[in-house]
Amino acid sequence: MLHHWWITLAVVSWNVACLAASLPSREDFGQKPLPVVIWHGMGDNYQGDGLLQLSNEIREIHPEIYIHTIYISTDPSSDRSATFFGCVDRQVEAVCEQLRDDPELAGGFDAIGFSQGGQFLRAYVERCNDPPVRNLITWGSQHNGIADMPACKDTDWVCKSARNIARSNVWGSYVRDRIVQAQYYRDPEDMENYLEYSAFLADVNNERGEKNATYAKNLATLENFVMLMFKDEQTVVPKETSWFAEKNVTSDDVTLLRHRPIYQEDWIGLKALDERGGLTFLEVPGEHMQISTEAWTKMAKEYLGPRKAVGSGLKLQAAF
Repeated sequence: MLHHWWITLAVVSWNVACLAASLPSREDFGQKPLPVVIWHGMGDNYQGDGLLQLSNEIREIHPEIYIHTIYISTDPSSDRSATFFGCVDRQVEAVCEQLRDDPELAGGFDAIGFSQGGQFLRAYVERCNDPPVRNLITWGSQHNGIADMPACKDTDWVCKSARNIARSNVWGSYVRDRIVQAQYYRDPEDMENYLEYSAFLADVNNERGEKNATYAKNLATLENFVMLMFKDEQTVVPKETSWFAEKNVTSDDVTLLRHRPIYQEDWIGLKALDERGGLTFLEVPGEHMQISTEAWTKMAKEYLGPRKAVGSGLKLQAAF
């Protein structure tokens, strides 16, 4: 089975389309919707067909909305390569400047992260958040890292090259500073090396002894942090990372977020956010990045739109 790290839209039946159409638009409240910022995942680029289609679907729900898709390079091919090769810390720093320089975003925005773009947007919130994010929505993201490098399509030589290099010596300085996926690799059975050598994730998750109080302060300012996990996930190992859960890949034991020190000691603000009802865990059907129109429409109606309208009555259930 091929693993897809880009966005696939599922075809929906007429009754699902009618259900989506019956939901109220945020523009019914008479306010202009807050802008949206999107960070794509591995193997995609900021002009990808899937992103364009999803952006158009957002505009059908919120016609006046401004959408900014993050890019590391304005050249689509180079932007795609940057999802495999590069320093994530520098990429996040560049995005902080990119978003700060966009006058349309000055009043704040909602953020949508697909796959690895989710934890990168979370890093933006923790480290910069200027302009501020209202709602952060992540689809199949690797918030607690990955225990193995993601598989690649047979013909994706760029992906295969990055994967092979990363697997050769994941903690080596060349790999951890240059291969994007190695920078959020996390083996629960090798925490000593992880805490010493992790180039991105250990910092943004505040797992080292010295904590960065700004990270917790900034993340706790979100109105909503929505984490979606794909039920049939096979690309991301383990899939529970999308919910910040810890999984022992040997025993299959899963420790949910609320039972972990990162939550109980509130290293990054998740507990504070949860205590005021701002933390949401959702499971969606399908494999990695196979997003149905039903799920996408519900999320766009619930968490995007005018500032005062979000959360004013339409609430999602625990799963689609």
